Amino acid sequence: MKYITGTYALNMQSLLGTPGDWHQPALDWDKPRYLESDESIFGDWGIESGKAPCQGEVMKANHIRACLDLIEEGYYSSAQGMRNDFIDDERFTPDIFNKVALLKDRPNWMEIDRFMGNEYLCDWLDYKEKIGLQA
Repeated sequence: MKYITGTYALNMQSLLGTPGDWHQPALDWDKPRYLESDESIFGDWGIESGKAPCQGEVMKANHIRACLDLIEEGYYSSAQGMRNDFIDDERFTPDIFNKVALLKDRPNWMEIDRFMGNEYLCDWLDYKEKIGLQA
């Protein structure tokens, strides 16, 4: 399924009720970033329907999925602030950790692990220890 993600999805409302980002007017909505869910380890997880400027009703990533896509593709600076700014709800942390752990066999796992450590500090370290996940 083709869907809007990344910074564009972070600047749209999410059914999760998370804050997302707040730079919507600064984006070129004539050419939002689309991905194909079949090409991701996350499949259709976290994709919802919503209205996009200049696009109308579209399929889009919720804020968690948008961050996961940024992490999966190595856009760590764009995902920076996901915990406290874009998501800002600890109820979602276990799901986020479980989804990120799916990326453990990726060539950029050390960078993903470092990013998660910077975002989630000891919570990420505790999670990795609990499930036996190595950096």
